[in-house]
Amino acid sequence: MSIVLNIPIGATGTATLIVADEHTAPRVGSGLIHVLATPVMINLIEAAALAACEKSLPTGHQSLGTRLDISHIAATPVGMRVTATAEVTRVDGRHIFFKVSARDEHDLIGEGVHDRVVVDVARFDKRVQEKISRSRAV
Repeated sequence: MSIVLNIPIGATGTATLIVADEHTAPRVGSGLIHVLATPVMINLIEAAALAACEKSLPTGHQSLGTRLDISHIAATPVGMRVTATAEVTRVDGRHIFFKVSARDEHDLIGEGVHDRVVVDVARFDKRVQEKISRSRAV
């Protein structure tokens, strides 16, 4: 079963965060310095991609991240605002491709590309439940 995605090239989404202690590298286990952790920046980038595409998906469908190629190039201290932006660059079948970036109040802090695939939620959940059943049987 194939779906037709009606997501315009150039569609954008954003997500914003004020860096708090729980967003720092020591708190999420990705380092010792109290600055925005890379995994948190990536989460913000994914939220921006969701904002760019989810509203255009058919009912019963959702996008899932499949690829991230991100550089985290500048540190952001606690208390500073970070905004991630995702722009749709291409749609190919069920696949959505994005150019992404994250900026704090002073600098570009990260950039790269992100890919997502659109799935039928009911079919996807069925496969997950089957996998859970198989792992319990082992």
